[in-house]
Amino acid sequence: MNTCSATDRILNFSAGPATLPESVLRQAQVDLFNIDGSGIGICEHSHRGPVFGRVLEEAVANCREVGQIPDDFEILFLQGGASMQFTMIPMNFMFEGQVANYLDTGVWTNKSIIEAKKIGPVHLAYDGSQTNYDHCPVDSEIDLASDASYMHFCSNNTIYGTRFKSVPKTDSPVICDMSSDMFSKPIDWDLYDMIYAGAQKNLGPSGVVLVVVRKSMLEKCSDNLPSLLNYNAVAKKGSMLNTPPTFGIYLMGEVFKWILSEGGLLEIDKRNSHKAGLIYNVLDSCPDFYTVFAQEESRSLMNISFKTISPELDAKLITEAGTVGMSGLKGHRDLGGIRASIYNAFPVDGCVRFAEFLQTFAANN
Repeated sequence: MNTCSATDRILNFSAGPATLPESVLRQAQVDLFNIDGSGIGICEHSHRGPVFGRVLEEAVANCREVGQIPDDFEILFLQGGASMQFTMIPMNFMFEGQVANYLDTGVWTNKSIIEAKKIGPVHLAYDGSQTNYDHCPVDSEIDLASDASYMHFCSNNTIYGTRFKSVPKTDSPVICDMSSDMFSKPIDWDLYDMIYAGAQKNLGPSGVVLVVVRKSMLEKCSDNLPSLLNYNAVAKKGSMLNTPPTFGIYLMGEVFKWILSEGGLLEIDKRNSHKAGLIYNVLDSCPDFYTVFAQEESRSLMNISFKTISPELDAKLITEAGTVGMSGLKGHRDLGGIRASIYNAFPVDGCVRFAEFLQTFAANN
């Protein structure tokens, strides 16, 4: 089999789909052709058969172990990605006579607000566009409507490189989009009622989403909803109301195993802080050349968005980085500049190399 060694692979700074653990990819190469000696690849196995049954069971168990998820939460694997949740959440949990609180901290929260408004009344509890989304708000900046169906926020904003360091306080159920920092650090489940995450950043391939939701929330779902858009209906069928994304679930299961083998979320969190620090330290050491978009207290550990002193030098940096094996650094079209996404599987050595590159680039320009 023709495979690349670690040194042959370029550094993938893409915001998603993003870097996956190399050991997971190598195992997937084997299992795509013949999983567990069955003579059939994972993509060919029936979702009703024993081989995939074991894959799903292990994925759920390892997900629960990785996240230390309590028994009163249900683990679901859904299709449609995180964007489908923008619609499903208000369909399931927005109730007559109540509004839903939304915190707008970037492009994806804005999209979630647009979709929610199609279902029912939304209260904009924080409008980050007023400061060009350069930080995540503290509680004093948030104006929550009382007696709300829920509060929705995004823990990490990929485009602007911001993150919440604490969960906003509210009396209503808390729903969080963790698409870009799921399982990058330990989670205090007492503070949440539902968390969802598109897989293509920290968990696996695109096209599948992980939903972790309190069982008490599922009881609120109306039986009048279409079955595939009803969290409770999906939960009752163990994520197999229809044919599930079998390969996506398999690969997420392998990523969960990898996280456990790396020491769990405490170790992953420590490593992520170190990785981001390597890059931020260089950017901060060259304040006349580099500007980080996010305010310091809100800086993301997953996505580092910044710029040089001119768009021309931004473009030059991206081009020169490409010549030394660094890809995916172009900033999002809504912000421009440069963005380095360094999710769980992105190697420490890659951050060291990028930090050295940034230091040299600033010196030379």
